[in-house]
Amino acid sequence: MTGDPAQAARLEETWKTPTGWRYWSSVNNSQVGAWYTATAITFFLFAGVLALLMRVQLALPDNDFVSATTYNQLFSLHGSVMMFLFAVPIFEAFSILILPTLLGARELPFPRLSAYGFWCFLIGGVFVCGSIFFDAAPQGGWFMYPPLTTEYQDGLGADIWLLGLSFIEVASIAAAVELIVGVLKTRPPGMRINLMPLYAWYILVVGAMILFAFPPLIAGDLMFEAQRLLDWPFFDPARGGDPLLWQHLFWIFGHPEVYIIFLPAIALVAMIVPTFARRPIVGYSWIVLAAVGTGFLSFGLWVHHMFTTGLPNISLAFFSAASQAVALPTGVQIFALLATVLAGRVVRSVPMLFVLGALVIFVLGGLTGVMIAMAPFDFQAHDTYFIVAHLHYVLIGGMVFPVIAGTYYFYPLVVGKQLSERAGRIAFWLMFSGFNIAFLPMHISGLGGMPRRVFTYRGGQGFDLLNLISTVGAFVLAAGFAVLLIDALRTAFRRGRSERNPWRAGTLEWLSQMPSRPWGVRSIPVVHSRYPLWDQPDLVRDVDGGRFYLADAPEGRRETLVTSPVDAVPEQCLRVPGPTFVTFWAAVFTGGAFIFPVFSQYVAAGISAVLALVTTLVWLWTGTALVPEKPSKDVGLGLTLPLYASGQVSVGWWAMFITMIGDMAAFASLVFGYFFFWTVHEDFPADPAAGPGLLWPTLALGLAIAAWAATVLARGLNRRVSGVGFHLAAASAAVLALAAGAALLAGPWLTGMDPTAHAYQATVWLLVGWTVAHIAVGVIMQLYCIARRAAGRMTAEHDIDIHNVTLYWHFVAITVLVTVATIAGFPLAA
Repeated sequence: MTGDPAQAARLEETWKTPTGWRYWSSVNNSQVGAWYTATAITFFLFAGVLALLMRVQLALPDNDFVSATTYNQLFSLHGSVMMFLFAVPIFEAFSILILPTLLGARELPFPRLSAYGFWCFLIGGVFVCGSIFFDAAPQGGWFMYPPLTTEYQDGLGADIWLLGLSFIEVASIAAAVELIVGVLKTRPPGMRINLMPLYAWYILVVGAMILFAFPPLIAGDLMFEAQRLLDWPFFDPARGGDPLLWQHLFWIFGHPEVYIIFLPAIALVAMIVPTFARRPIVGYSWIVLAAVGTGFLSFGLWVHHMFTTGLPNISLAFFSAASQAVALPTGVQIFALLATVLAGRVVRSVPMLFVLGALVIFVLGGLTGVMIAMAPFDFQAHDTYFIVAHLHYVLIGGMVFPVIAGTYYFYPLVVGKQLSERAGRIAFWLMFSGFNIAFLPMHISGLGGMPRRVFTYRGGQGFDLLNLISTVGAFVLAAGFAVLLIDALRTAFRRGRSERNPWRAGTLEWLSQMPSRPWGVRSIPVVHSRYPLWDQPDLVRDVDGGRFYLADAPEGRRETLVTSPVDAVPEQCLRVPGPTFVTFWAAVFTGGAFIFPVFSQYVAAGISAVLALVTTLVWLWTGTALVPEKPSKDVGLGLTLPLYASGQVSVGWWAMFITMIGDMAAFASLVFGYFFFWTVHEDFPADPAAGPGLLWPTLALGLAIAAWAATVLARGLNRRVSGVGFHLAAASAAVLALAAGAALLAGPWLTGMDPTAHAYQATVWLLVGWTVAHIAVGVIMQLYCIARRAAGRMTAEHDIDIHNVTLYWHFVAITVLVTVATIAGFPLAA
């Protein structure tokens, strides 16, 4: 039952999916999420094929199936694709697909941002993966340690890795912003923060982790590429650099990423277990606290990847203790899941089979993780196949098996059909047995001394049989994936439909009808519990009957509710934009700005960057913050909500704030690099007098503060009906900002600082360049607001643009202050 047929018809027309070639202009979460998920799975299969080729090479001693160079490309690309193109993106992709219905929302707040992220992911992924077909893939591992990758490897592989994956990280951060704002601001009325599904909690924690984990890698990539392309010696000890800085920045990203991968997998398990245990999760609050604690502790573990680099003993002790402490919140989550199983009446199913297999494998991997968290043991096992075995036990048990469980569980929701139970059991036992046959022997070969990342080995060292067994196991594991893939494709094209909510689950995503509708839920419900389908008996009937919010679309506009972050009180009826190709072209031009420098095509890269900026401005001009035809709307149940919001109520303000938190994390990583050099080199900076001086940086700081103040004034003057005062203040802010940028550049320029001479000069130029780039973006934003006001698209009442620009300038002012204090004040103080 769908209630009033006329209302349903209007919703169908408003939310319809484009057809023909215009289908690819869709920005709806159901389409974009499906594309994103399918693409991530394709990259996973590609990386799996690379792994099989590696195992063939290692099956026999002194094998020549592939050359050393090809093997280096295989293992580098295998690790990079698994970590950057599957492990994190699969959860972001699946969340884009499933989160709106899980929250009882029509759409995530920025559908075009999701589409932009997908196209960036696709273009960047094809670019990186395709390199191996031209014998140009990276050869330095998924960690790309210098100086191996800065001085001893020819070709474009390292540049493809650095610029290609930096481009892909844009997609990851875009998805993180979308998901955080979605969880905080688009929950249904009544779903207070303590009633959120655990999946939403985990995605919120992981989104926050991405904001702090990915930017350090972006900062490191910036330094790395500056050394490769411009000869700025950040990692050259002969000129004041240090290759350990890259390791610090990489593992500040790399170890939290393990938990960025693990936590969403536990979130899937936390959705599946209560359904088949037929009872609510045990210890909801403890699980939430444990997830937050895991996220927090994960940022204190990165050095346990660097125990063998010669760090002080006090550092080894601290990070060893932290590495063991993270087992505590992890254990809380696992025991809560086991308690739910034991307290309920478990219904046997393929998803639960994969969940139990995941727990077994992950616990075994966790035990070896505690072993290598102890520095003395790590000294012996480091860079052996013991680490390879541990890594795969943790990642496959903690992530891949839960993903497969989620595939079987959510397949009816996404495709409308159920996968075969019989094929699922066959796939499970092939995967479970194949995995253990493949990776259990690696513990033994590693303890026997077999080093990782070698393309062959001599016979008679005790590794022959173990490697052959591992190779056989890898192909058995691959056979399990083949069974799953064949079953998924066969089922997708089979006639018939699954029944609605076939698992009898209690969470909102199973409100979706069969076949699913592009508008998601028929009406946005009011919820009172964590499992509303169990605890509100008439909920499905009332939702389908259009008895809740936004049951109609009389204006033909795509709409969803915006609620308060804590109590989910309705605040706004948000109108989201519809299909467009502008996000595709924005991604294409952004990709050009990253990809062309790999081939030294700097003019083409510059043109692409300008076109990306123009396309983004068109996107913003036409797709966001449009002045509505009326101030408010009756959204149902007697509730009237505004159609426009600015300031902290608006989703745009939250997106800007969250984005700038990530931006500041990258900036903090650059500042960390400056002070890292100071701690490891007694002569850094060698001669404070050779720095940028005090005059020009101080002048830049004063001008930047004046620009910030003028922007704040412009926001206040915009509230007047006449726009003259606003235009004067905003134009003054732009002029002052340009002057601040020029003054900041003048410091190192006029003092003749050569960034190729020493890491000190290079770091100063890097901080100045970063800050000036942000000032330039701020100027563009100010000019954009002037144009919006002149065109009548920003008014005294509809002022979200200037609110967001002012927020941005708060962060720019902080950036200028810290930069000036670092490059001008610190050398004098030191």
